[in-house]
Amino acid sequence: MPVDIDELAGHLLRARRDRRPLGSLTPPGTKATISDAFRIQQEVVRQQVRQGDKVAGFKLGNIAKAMQSKFGVDQPDFGYLLSSQFHYENLRLSPETFIDPYVELEPAFVLKGGLGGEHVTVADVISATDYVLPSLEIIDSRIEGWNIGIFETLADCGSTGAIILGAKPRRLSEVDLADISGEIHVDGNVVAQGNTADIFGNPVSAIAWLCRRVAEFGVEFQPGNVILPGSCLAAVSLIPNTRVTGSFAGWGSVSFEYGGDS
Repeated sequence: MPVDIDELAGHLLRARRDRRPLGSLTPPGTKATISDAFRIQQEVVRQQVRQGDKVAGFKLGNIAKAMQSKFGVDQPDFGYLLSSQFHYENLRLSPETFIDPYVELEPAFVLKGGLGGEHVTVADVISATDYVLPSLEIIDSRIEGWNIGIFETLADCGSTGAIILGAKPRRLSEVDLADISGEIHVDGNVVAQGNTADIFGNPVSAIAWLCRRVAEFGVEFQPGNVILPGSCLAAVSLIPNTRVTGSFAGWGSVSFEYGGDS
């Protein structure tokens, strides 16, 4: 059975709107490919932009082994970031906004130049980066129980739910992204630890890898885009009425309240 791009995109859009997960994305017997999944993602994004949203960046996910083990996806995923997904630090996010959310910690790259193509190098990433910020990404699958493979999470835009950027910009020359310890705290208690080295050895390398990976789909990044290279630690399930903080040693932190009105 071939993949119906428009139909599956519609299912995902309704699941997002209604906050009701799908039991599965495709009927039994469907023959689906990575290219099909990305075409579904692009249709989801196209419809959201048509309704007034805007592409603000791109993400790489499941690049760290801790994340692949957490959700049973054996290869990285990736997806567009929309302006509506960005929220302000130190404010409240409502649980009613999500289905089954987890939070991750990662450095966010903000570009000053265009970046893309199948031959992108680490040097190209460095040249195109304006600064990096501490960030928290909330992931939230529209598939019930996170019963996903690479097809489901790619079609679902990398399972992105929300992004919270910190306000501690640093030039790449001011931080050693190959070795920065990171932690997530919930109500002041450490619940997850990792290191930016776990993001493909260095998040800069992860961005270069991402550029090469999505070049086959004609995707290139624009000045001002926010690019997420993936989490440095295993994602943490969100619990209502808690304060969540992600911190990078010697750099800075970013927080939000989870619970109550957003």
